[in-house]
Amino acid sequence: MNRIFGSSSSKTPKPSLQDAIASTDARMSSIEVKIRKLDGELARYKEQMSKLRNGPGKNAIQQRALRTLKQKRMYEGQLEQLTQQTFNMESAALTTENLRNTMATVDAMKIANKEMRKQYGKIDIDKIENVQFEMEDLIEQANEIQESLGRSYAVPDELDEADLEAELDALALEGPEEEESSYLADLSKAPDFVDEAPVEFAETPKEAVKAT
Repeated sequence: MNRIFGSSSSKTPKPSLQDAIASTDARMSSIEVKIRKLDGELARYKEQMSKLRNGPGKNAIQQRALRTLKQKRMYEGQLEQLTQQTFNMESAALTTENLRNTMATVDAMKIANKEMRKQYGKIDIDKIENVQFEMEDLIEQANEIQESLGRSYAVPDELDEADLEAELDALALEGPEEEESSYLADLSKAPDFVDEAPVEFAETPKEAVKAT
């Protein structure tokens, strides 16, 4: 049969969720137009019944208004169902989009993890530790060189700390005495000149009378 009539190799693609939502929205719009039209008819029947008295004419218009109201209620029920369907499909579309984003994130993390493993595979921890040890040795050698260059040749290699402390105590005791003795020595010095003549050259009152 396929050889005689042939068969289509391409199948009609199934509608997507977004297509179903768009189709449902179009149906809802069409129903809303019908409901607005029925509202207009009901308003006209209401106006006509308000102008008529009770009787066959008013009863006939009332029956038309009831049929129109039933149609409106039916369309409103369909509209409510389609609204709920649209809400469910939009929720499913949102969930699908979130899952798609989650999968994309997971794929990106897998690629990043693979790249990190590749990069870390090129790093040798033993070589890094050897570099650290070499740096420590070099720093220690540099410190030894600095200590050697800063060594003082005038200071003896071995000094008794007790002797040094005793010498410091002696210097502390001698300091004020030396200052006091030097001060008294300065006071005892005779001045280079005086206002009066020395005593041995001064004349006594008696000798001055005899002289006159």
